[in-house]
Amino acid sequence: MNTENDCGIIIKCLGGLYTVETPDGLYECRARGVFRSKGISPCTGDRVRIRNGVIYEISRRKNYIIRPPLANLDLLIFVVSTVSPPPNFLILDKFIAIAEYKGITPAVVITKTDLGEGTKIREIYGGIGIDVIEADYSNEDTVNAVRNLIKGKISAFTGNSGAGKSTLLNAVDSSLNIPTGEISRKLGRGRHTTRHAELYKLAEGGYIADTPGFSTFETSRYDIIRKEELADCFREFSSAEGECRFRDCAHVCEKGCAVLDAVRSGRISESRHASYCAMYEEAKQLKEWEIK
Repeated sequence: MNTENDCGIIIKCLGGLYTVETPDGLYECRARGVFRSKGISPCTGDRVRIRNGVIYEISRRKNYIIRPPLANLDLLIFVVSTVSPPPNFLILDKFIAIAEYKGITPAVVITKTDLGEGTKIREIYGGIGIDVIEADYSNEDTVNAVRNLIKGKISAFTGNSGAGKSTLLNAVDSSLNIPTGEISRKLGRGRHTTRHAELYKLAEGGYIADTPGFSTFETSRYDIIRKEELADCFREFSSAEGECRFRDCAHVCEKGCAVLDAVRSGRISESRHASYCAMYEEAKQLKEWEIK
């Protein structure tokens, strides 16, 4: 079949073969050798052009995550349970910072609301303009809110083991049929593995990314944020940081820091600032060769 100039999206990469979804159907393709010589590897989520079973052009990526290799994410949803496990705000803030750094829209879905209170999570993250949805499976409106959030987008779900990702995804799209309490064959190749990423089409439009590697919570796998760039990944700092006494203020303990004043006055969450300080100290320890 002639696939001249067919545009499509890579939905799976495995063993040098790329499954490309086009308006005409699915094609198994290989990539031109010239990509390798340029240090480019096609990956899941890439928009490409194919000709006779060969990928010959990769569109510019709007973002890219290293492990598992995944491009052009629109949305990264953090699934946070109220209990068992309790929310880990440092981990949540690390991933939100990575999403902000990559230009990926972050969102939060709170699970197990029948067992615990999600008010603090909603107040902290909803208060800085992040979409926060409390999933109550007895209330279809809350499930519809998640469906509407991911509709037409390339999304990935992440969260602690036991937070309820599988239950949430099954509620949103029952065709996924994910076994509860484990990373299934359909959305993962075993716990904490990162062999490849895969996109699955959702019934109402859009894709969900197979991203088992997100469960490891090692943000260095996705990117490294320099200490000088970290404040820009905490969106609520922007209204205050220009007012600091010193231009190179680190917003950690300096006199005349407007961000610290905002924390003391309650305009910036203490837990968010504590996460920032922890991440800033980690970034200070990075060696230049690690960043490169």
